Amino acid sequence: MDVRPTTGRIGEDAAELLYVRRGYRVVARNWRCRIGELDLVLRRGDVLVFCEVKTRRGSRFGGGFEAVDRRKQQKVRALAQTYLLQMRACSPAVRFDVASVFVHTDGSASVQLFEDAF
Repeated sequence: MDVRPTTGRIGEDAAELLYVRRGYRVVARNWRCRIGELDLVLRRGDVLVFCEVKTRRGSRFGGGFEAVDRRKQQKVRALAQTYLLQMRACSPAVRFDVASVFVHTDGSASVQLFEDAF
């Protein structure tokens, strides 16, 4: 059985909760278009945040943040541009974050947030 969808959902839930506790409003979650998916789109004040969430259950493949390489960053930027065009969204400030989530054996999650990661 593939646990990746469940693991990803746990990570996104944990990252979303952290942002909400910090005063952000969720604008979109798992927003999809033909080129891919944005995990979280959030807003606080004039700042629109595009957050890539990477979740791990172990350290075999390193921390989640390590998976957001230059290629992934380019894809997230392209997705954000498509989002802004399709939604006709306007924001004076746009930020790209990475939420690196570790799911413990008891099911709890720890979030390490990298603001303005790229």
